[in-house]
Amino acid sequence: MIFIGHGSLLWRAVDFAAAAGHSVDLVVVPDAAAAGDRQLPVLATADANADADTIASASSDSIVFSINNPTILREPLLDKGLRIYNIHNGLLPRHRGLPEAAIAHAILNGDTTYGATLHEIDAGVDTGAVLDTEEFPITDADGFQDIMLKGLRACTTLFERNLDAIATGRITPRPQSTEDSGYYGRQSLGLLREQSDHPDFARATDLGIFAMYYPELAAARSVQS
Repeated sequence: MIFIGHGSLLWRAVDFAAAAGHSVDLVVVPDAAAAGDRQLPVLATADANADADTIASASSDSIVFSINNPTILREPLLDKGLRIYNIHNGLLPRHRGLPEAAIAHAILNGDTTYGATLHEIDAGVDTGAVLDTEEFPITDADGFQDIMLKGLRACTTLFERNLDAIATGRITPRPQSTEDSGYYGRQSLGLLREQSDHPDFARATDLGIFAMYYPELAAARSVQS
């Protein structure tokens, strides 16, 4: 079992898998020091795609998890016969793209639900078949920070709930719906400024504890300051 990504969300999943008795073949991260004192194989790389051969050869079960991974996985990694899964902070297909952008737009669009999605990775961006979702309501009191925190918890729930089923092949993916699809990439962050007069703009862009992690989104909020 291989993990690609960074941050506490990734390491929480790695630790859970190891504690559950699963073999952690490799953890692919930007900085090897992030592993701390964990006695696990680590590959430090800025782009997992460039190390496709190393990743594929390390796998004992062909299972790869992409968790909090900013790099879009592409060929040749996708052509190595691996089962690659992503845990996306957002409900697919409505909230494809960057989670921070999707959350801000979910508030501005008046969405009443948000969540996380466990899906297969294919050649598209957040377009692979869905294995499971974890949803929660968005209330009028929920701001960006609230939804992001709930989304991260939903990601952890999805991983822990489905890990054994994935490891034993007891889960069946279903194709994504083609309806109600939305994509929120980097360009959508700049477009947020155009909605500065929206009554929920402050709620959508008050990042709270996440301000340091999303400077582009924080810059959009500055138009109201």
